[in-house]
Amino acid sequence: MTEHYITNSEAETLDVARFIGKSLCAGTVVALTGELGAGKTVFAQGIAESLEVREQITSPTFTLINEYRGRLPLFHMDLYRLDSTGEIEDIGIVDYLYGDGVCVIEWAEKLGKLMPESAVAVSLSPAGKSRREIRIERSDKP
Repeated sequence: MTEHYITNSEAETLDVARFIGKSLCAGTVVALTGELGAGKTVFAQGIAESLEVREQITSPTFTLINEYRGRLPLFHMDLYRLDSTGEIEDIGIVDYLYGDGVCVIEWAEKLGKLMPESAVAVSLSPAGKSRREIRIERSDKP
């Protein structure tokens, strides 16, 4: 199933992410892709809000994984600085992918063969100065 949204502001992007986040359950992987500045971290913030995370959500570019508590655990990952699936495996990300929380992964295309088939794929693209095109693909596999 594919969903398509155009947002005209950061607030609208947050709204879409909150809407999507409300339907997520434990074990869900949200795979975010898009160029620098496309809105991946903003989208992660909206998902965190829907999961009732009270902490400020920031990009884990240098820490690689941030963990948050809400109605479900949130594991926010950023693979930007990693160059191979070997590096990804070495830091233990695979353990999170099949855990008891929701994984939101920026630069998820770097997962390659490690990407779960059931991942919710979210592609964000700038469509003007403050506009974003958001394409969400959900698998029918659990």
